Amino acid sequence: MKETSRNLASKLDELTAPAELVLPQPDGSVRCLACAHRCLVRPGRRGICQVRFHDGKGLRLPWGYVAGLNADPVEKKPFYHFLPGSIALTFGMLGCDFHCGFCQNWLSSQTLRDPASDESGYYIRKVSPEQVVQAAQRAGAQVIASSYNEPLITSEWAIAIFKLAVPLGIKCVYVSNGNATPEVLDALRPYLSGMKIDLKSMQPANYRQLGGVLKNVLDTIQRVKDMGLWLEVVTLVVPDFNDSIGELWDISRFLVSVSPDIPWHVTAFHSDYHMQDTPNTPAKTLLQAADIGREAGLRYVYAGNLPGRVDEYETTFCPHCRIKLVERTGFYVRSNHLKADGKCPHCGSPVAGVWG
Repeated sequence: MKETSRNLASKLDELTAPAELVLPQPDGSVRCLACAHRCLVRPGRRGICQVRFHDGKGLRLPWGYVAGLNADPVEKKPFYHFLPGSIALTFGMLGCDFHCGFCQNWLSSQTLRDPASDESGYYIRKVSPEQVVQAAQRAGAQVIASSYNEPLITSEWAIAIFKLAVPLGIKCVYVSNGNATPEVLDALRPYLSGMKIDLKSMQPANYRQLGGVLKNVLDTIQRVKDMGLWLEVVTLVVPDFNDSIGELWDISRFLVSVSPDIPWHVTAFHSDYHMQDTPNTPAKTLLQAADIGREAGLRYVYAGNLPGRVDEYETTFCPHCRIKLVERTGFYVRSNHLKADGKCPHCGSPVAGVWG
């Protein structure tokens, strides 16, 4: 580890608290339950994420800071069926349990794993859970989202914030890679209203390349739906990685098998991080992916990151009478005809989502 990385690790190790999502072992090691890697962490060692570590007394997790704190449209997460047009106060920390070569938040996600991300230390801002919630109130946010890095690995910190936010009527959501355990989802369930999960591929080999296991993500998608949380799924369509017609059909069919009411967002990759020689995703590929999703039976399919270039795939339609219900340009809602009951004002059919 280079000197700058050691300095950053020391700085981050001071901003920690005892972890609760752990299973102590007889030999003094602990089994971390925050993500599906289920790392066995021995004294003096770190988990795969690098930010959860054993200090000799027990496992510690990041605490008391944010590396990102912004008031964004909830559509930016993206959530299209969750309080359209509302503001989401979004916070993030540092670290991830995956190492995606196309990561577009790599400066925050790859901290302590890639020396190129060491400058992320400059983003650290000490805060308390109370201050995060106060920031949401000042911004007029109806939603608090944990995002930017992978929130699962800092879930105890997120729960401390959510516990304060929920009694104030603020809804809380995760923007996650979906590499969850049943234990972490059970811990989050009393406070979480929604979850956006990335489904990056349907190829086990592709997930191994990213540092994950496909089955864990598929299981999380099913479990989140079964738990009654609002769920939206995103696939970043990357040329020559997951953009084949067969793979897009496989993703679509899987989501339909869980529920045709899951909104599926196909979004455009732009050259970044370790894939700067890969071309940006063209609009025609997103349109093809969206057409496949709709043909497979998904009722709500969206194409993102290319505002104004994806035809009708920024708009929410009634799945029955096809009237336009929510019209968007990029992250901004131009019109919303849905009421809090989520029924189409034209035909009265229910539209899946959280509307009020």
